[in-house]
Amino acid sequence: MIRLQAADLAGFARRYRFNGGRLRRVKLRYAGGADFAIEFVLTARASVKDLGMEPALIKLRFRLEGVEEFRFQKRSSVTAGNVSEARMGYFNGLYYVNLDAWGLAPGDVPKLHDFRASDTYLAGTALYWEEVKPKPA
Repeated sequence: MIRLQAADLAGFARRYRFNGGRLRRVKLRYAGGADFAIEFVLTARASVKDLGMEPALIKLRFRLEGVEEFRFQKRSSVTAGNVSEARMGYFNGLYYVNLDAWGLAPGDVPKLHDFRASDTYLAGTALYWEEVKPKPA
């Protein structure tokens, strides 16, 4: 897996379109003490490179290590697993991942309270990712 650095978050967010994606799997991993990690798989689309073609659907696997806080809350009015928009940020030494981000006005930058107000968010000290290759037929 590739470690995502705080300086690379904006570029990573431009590489993929998360809106309309799906949360496919979540695994909570606890090995005792402070060793707590969350792995999750999202479907997303690659960013548009050719206006004549539909971007490919891609599965991305993430691992957030050193988890400090998280919330997975299901509301009755929302379909489980749908990702309305995903955002990532880095605040006070923690990576934050929001899987149901609210729309922001053009030019607005999400703040820490935007992540914590979410029904589906995670925060930890290290964030890793990789593309999941399709299984051969």
